[in-house]
Amino acid sequence: MIRAENLTKRYGDTTVVQDLGFTVRPGTVTGFLGLGAPPSPKG
Repeated sequence: MIRAENLTKRYGDTTVVQDLGFTVRPGTVTGFLGLGAPPSPKG
């Protein structure tokens, strides 16, 4: 089993994920989709 708890991701002063947690049970296929790069500043 894989367990992750209290994960947070920030880009500079911007928090994009806060307090994420998940469990992957044996025999389960799990994937995460999202942007591969931080958002560009608005100008």
